[in-house]
Amino acid sequence: MAVNPILENEPKIVKTDDGAIDGQNKCPMCGATDISVNAKTGKLRCNFCRHEFEPEKVEALEKDVSKIEGEIMGSGTKDIEDDSGENIVTLKCTSCGAEVVIDTNEVGQARCHWCRNTLSVNNQVANGSIPDVVLPFSVTKAEAKSEIEKFVGKRKFFAHPKFREEFKADNIMGVYFPYMVVDINSHASFSGHGEHQIRRYTRGSGNNSRTYYDADLYEVEREFDLGIEGLTVESSSDKLNKNSNKTNNVINAIMPFDIENSAKYNANYLKGYTSEKRDVNVDELRPIVEKQSKDIARFAANETLKEYDRGVNWSKEELEVRGRQWKTAYLPVWLYSYQQKKGNDSILHYVAVNARTKETMGSVPIHIPKLFGISALLEVLGIILAQIVDMPFEFLLYILGFIYFTIMYLKYRNSDARHHYETETKKNIVNLRKVDNFIKQEKGLTNSKITGANNTRVSSQSISETMLNSFTNNLR
Repeated sequence: MAVNPILENEPKIVKTDDGAIDGQNKCPMCGATDISVNAKTGKLRCNFCRHEFEPEKVEALEKDVSKIEGEIMGSGTKDIEDDSGENIVTLKCTSCGAEVVIDTNEVGQARCHWCRNTLSVNNQVANGSIPDVVLPFSVTKAEAKSEIEKFVGKRKFFAHPKFREEFKADNIMGVYFPYMVVDINSHASFSGHGEHQIRRYTRGSGNNSRTYYDADLYEVEREFDLGIEGLTVESSSDKLNKNSNKTNNVINAIMPFDIENSAKYNANYLKGYTSEKRDVNVDELRPIVEKQSKDIARFAANETLKEYDRGVNWSKEELEVRGRQWKTAYLPVWLYSYQQKKGNDSILHYVAVNARTKETMGSVPIHIPKLFGISALLEVLGIILAQIVDMPFEFLLYILGFIYFTIMYLKYRNSDARHHYETETKKNIVNLRKVDNFIKQEKGLTNSKITGANNTRVSSQSISETMLNSFTNNLR
């Protein structure tokens, strides 16, 4: 990835907590400090007079991605200093004068022990607990519970009996997870070869039949300015670590979020919910962001390649980054967790709901003996059927049980579920330049795709996706 030299200069730091005040956040209507979020509207609401007020926005960050030059960083992205004395904050209550000590590693709010007014920490501290922005909950607990019950209900047949007995969707929690959100101003250029199918035909018959293809071969070039808006990466080491004893990849899979509706951080948004502070710095996330932004550029180019139905083999791919803007965010998730004991070990299963879109993904413990038994029965039936019938792809009957086991296992565990950032991240192409030069017509090709097709390659493609793509190509 080519990088503009201006990115090597000192980054511009935008102070996103300007005007933030530690202590009492008062209702603008009555002055009460008991404030929470109305999940139906996403607005802050006074629990005393019921007045609702609009979220405050962060205005200092650049909103037009095409104008981002160099490195811009929200002040909430500063490196974490776990030993910083700033972790312990002493707030003076303006109502009674009492002093209240808050450990920001644990909480962002506390009640004054004398007058019971709520005191909040809104200024950023160097331990990753105060982000630049927060996206309010807009899905209620009842709605999330319903989504989780529907998700699990579709997976009851092979679910472990102990899980079916103990499952209670009432145990869900609202959690704010930490993310790094990146906007990128870039210029992409690609060159290679593409093929367009003009004919498909079969020679021979029965088991001796073979499919052939005729195609036009082209020299292909694409060059364009690319704006990537709201590329979102987890900034918790626990979520980045895909541990086999945790199914936390499902939390990644419920993205994207409508980042554009984020509000300036205010501790009142966290009232009634839990939160997990950031423990990963920008420099540790750069390699992930660089890989993902290159994937986004590759898929952006695909939008201009509809005629190349046999794919494109890019021999040159470049993404010049002109500017990047980083900000930290708390994003809302409803989370159900279940710990499955397996001897001395345990697996922690999650079902997560995007608290903005209701997108749901999860892992349900499987009763393996039951799944194995039914898969074995299907395997036997498939082998018997293969001896009787003559059909295309007859070999599939010989592995019918294995196919069924794999499909069911992936449906219940979703071990490779992920956020499809390459297509789901907002992007904008301008100043497109296209080159499509005909080279020659090729006849009698045996591959269904151009040799070396890489225009749909993804850096972090899951194992199941790789297997599925390979399997689909073999069927063609």
